[in-house]
Amino acid sequence: MNKIYLYLETGQEFQGKCFTTPPSLDYLSEIVFNTSMQGYQEVVTDPSYCDQSIVMTYPLIGNYGINQDDNESIHPALKTLIVREHCSTPSNFRSRQDLGIFLSSRGVTGIEGIDTRMLTKIIRETGTMKCIVSPSPLSSSVLDDKFKSDLTQNQIEKTSTKTIAHFPANGGIRIVMLDFGYKKNILESLLKRKCDVIVVPFDTSFEKIQEFSPQGILLSNGPGDPKSIKQVIPTIKKLQEKYPMLAICMGHQIFALANGADTEKMKFGHRGGNHPVKDFAKDRVYITSQNHGYCVTEKSINDTDLEITQINMNDKTIEGLKHKTLNAYSVQYHPEASPGPNDTKYMFDDFLTTINEVSNA
Repeated sequence: MNKIYLYLETGQEFQGKCFTTPPSLDYLSEIVFNTSMQGYQEVVTDPSYCDQSIVMTYPLIGNYGINQDDNESIHPALKTLIVREHCSTPSNFRSRQDLGIFLSSRGVTGIEGIDTRMLTKIIRETGTMKCIVSPSPLSSSVLDDKFKSDLTQNQIEKTSTKTIAHFPANGGIRIVMLDFGYKKNILESLLKRKCDVIVVPFDTSFEKIQEFSPQGILLSNGPGDPKSIKQVIPTIKKLQEKYPMLAICMGHQIFALANGADTEKMKFGHRGGNHPVKDFAKDRVYITSQNHGYCVTEKSINDTDLEITQINMNDKTIEGLKHKTLNAYSVQYHPEASPGPNDTKYMFDDFLTTINEVSNA
């Protein structure tokens, strides 16, 4: 295997082995960690990881290979997958390809042989940071110069669909989903419920969306900073006044911004399939799947028409919001739950119930 080098902007250096086609040049990215014990295929194909390098905390990755069904997008958007040990001999009846071969064919770098426990502890203590992956050693002066570069900020534009796609269902509830970088399982969760779904680019105008005669609006997940696409906020304001709305992850943050709340970058974010969330109305805790680096700030909710419906039990950050007068609500986690638990799939059923109630009113 080829040696490969990982440099953190805090000064730490790691040397590992490349289990994919090695990169020809060094590159800069943001490094994060994911605590999921399974679901690596869904993780590496989740558009919300666009331009990031992911550290998997579970030590063995790749043991059940890659199958034909579980991709969350057509093209992975991450930069690097960093693992303690990569399994090059997967064993599963659904496996069709080795993880390393899959990543190589998509231009993603895979690194193994690095102490991921130490790396995760550094990120937890210092916070999410820049990293440089290089096929050859770099001097301190070169590193200093490269770390001065800014990370890219157009991840939603990269991952959002460029064309309108219709997934018809005769007589089903029509949902227009604004695509900020959606996971396939969100679409499938709607299709399983016989919805007629139209997926549109993130910057589609209110007037264009009206032409589809939707009964409900879904704001999808996606990568990056919600404030990078403030141009969509006027559209969201108009849509929530006219149609029932469900917002997920990035959609949740944009929904909050559209109603006067604020967002901020978290120290190291939530990424994994084991996050406990308290639902106030149901008075119970759900285990959720999450992937986000920004959150809605609690103090910014006070002077808005929003109320907090759910919180994270670990750090008390906001996990759910509801508009006080409109049929619009949001969750920070992923109710489609792939990878992760299935506890919160009821969110889609509740959304469709709201649409039926509005339609029959």
